[in-house]
Amino acid sequence: MRGELTAKGRATRSRIVEGAAAVLREKGVGSATLDDVMARTSTSKSQLFHYFPSGKDELLLAVARFEAERVLEDQQPQLGRLDSWEAWERWRDVVVERYEAQGDQCPLGALFRQIGQATPGARAIVIELTRRWQESLAAGVRELQGAGLLPAGLDVDTRAAALLAAIQGGVSILLSTGRSTHLRAALDQGIADLRQAGDAMA
Repeated sequence: MRGELTAKGRATRSRIVEGAAAVLREKGVGSATLDDVMARTSTSKSQLFHYFPSGKDELLLAVARFEAERVLEDQQPQLGRLDSWEAWERWRDVVVERYEAQGDQCPLGALFRQIGQATPGARAIVIELTRRWQESLAAGVRELQGAGLLPAGLDVDTRAAALLAAIQGGVSILLSTGRSTHLRAALDQGIADLRQAGDAMA
């Protein structure tokens, strides 16, 4: 059905997903109902099930995709412009600000707990988010190599993977404690390690 949606239909479906995301952020995944979503989006029950035939779980999965996309969008344009050490510092600040603003409530994590992170659809979202985020970081490292700030022989993919893992560890602690200290340390150390690799060229 989705492959046959008109432009208007795609817009309606997107409006429902965005409205549902807002409701879930306000009320929490466990408390929000389809009635809340319908009221927020001015959507009838028949419309809702037209776009999400399997009901709430299908809608939650669509919202999870939307929230995963926001993780990357909230880091732009800095994430796509990691071509200098100053640019990396600006990106670092954006990441910290984003997760400090989110605090100890993670909409994406709450959605995965509700859906079941091991389900194929949820797992695919996590894999895709991780892949795109790591690729963006790797592209930034390559930008530094191209500018002569890092050695050409640096293992770019491993560095990007390690930095992403460190960020996620810091985010996990923030979600548990409400404090961004470890996230800040992870980002600062990751960037410092890259700088050290560049200094070793001299």
